[in-house]
Amino acid sequence: MLFNFLAPLADDFGIFNLFRFLTFRTGGAVMTAMILSFLLGPMLIRRLRKMQRTGQPIRDDGPGSHLISKKGTPTMGGFLILLSFGVSTLLWADLSNGFVWAALLVTLGFGAVGFVDDYLKVTRKSHRGVPGRIKLLVEVGIALVATIWIMRLMSGPLDSGLAVPFFKDVLVNLGWLFAPFAVFVMVGASNAVNLTDGLDGLAIVPVMIAAASYALIAYLVGNAVFSSYLQIHSVPGAGELAVFCGALIGGGLGFLWFNAPPASVFMGDTGSLSMGGALGVVAVVTKHELVLGVIGGLFVLETVSVMVQVASFKLTGKRVFRMAPLHHHYEEKGWAEATIVIRFWIIAVILALIGLSTLKLR
Repeated sequence: MLFNFLAPLADDFGIFNLFRFLTFRTGGAVMTAMILSFLLGPMLIRRLRKMQRTGQPIRDDGPGSHLISKKGTPTMGGFLILLSFGVSTLLWADLSNGFVWAALLVTLGFGAVGFVDDYLKVTRKSHRGVPGRIKLLVEVGIALVATIWIMRLMSGPLDSGLAVPFFKDVLVNLGWLFAPFAVFVMVGASNAVNLTDGLDGLAIVPVMIAAASYALIAYLVGNAVFSSYLQIHSVPGAGELAVFCGALIGGGLGFLWFNAPPASVFMGDTGSLSMGGALGVVAVVTKHELVLGVIGGLFVLETVSVMVQVASFKLTGKRVFRMAPLHHHYEEKGWAEATIVIRFWIIAVILALIGLSTLKLR
């Protein structure tokens, strides 16, 4: 909004020229979302505690220690991220950019699904919320609408093309198959983050790391000069998603202040589904869908651990891990929660650096 109102005045008032710089507006988005989170967090947490009383229902089939250490902690804290992130994005992004609105549709849409799921869990005092099939169907519907929108905003082979890391000229034309592929990326990323969100601070920091990586990717992809130098596919207009990612980072930093161990609030499905969806939609717009599997590799590992555990138990009656997702396996092995969380953060940083290296290795 600031860009749309103030940038046109730059010819008359030189100071407003700052709003034409994507880097300035991205930094502004980070700071705005973070400050809003700091200011609104205490009030929101008090409200959630008053409404929920007993806090988030703890699963009986999870680690036994959680029945004690996590009891009474309110959930739905993802609303704080969405509020600060949404306001910051609307304030600093170019609102005439269709990619921004498509990304907001996925993030806020998935967040609404998670909000309903969390609300049902809290009111029913049960870990069962929206039935899985219904939740998945709604997510697919939202992602499909966003995908069609994104495809129409792109021109030429980009609208249905899949870029392959490490190859500068490869763009595989998927045709109509690109739509289900893009939907899979968004929905898959959303639920992968959801599975990872099981310990204090475990999910939000890797989300911020991935968001920072994609802020850089969006900036480079949206800049014709840099994309030409790096020999990556240029997507005009995609650079504006750097502001979107900046707002996500700022909102995440503010939330982490309250989610740091011992957490005062959990993000719940409200936060995890929306944050994963945000990463997925940015990956689709920037044509770096496959790279998300590397940058977000921690989320992939957590998801694969669940898939392997379920498949092994059904086929052989034996479990590969002591408990899935993967972070619970290490809890059962006796690792301290802080140890698991920090080591997983380190893994997320390493994977992000590997993913970013694909920008130059062509």
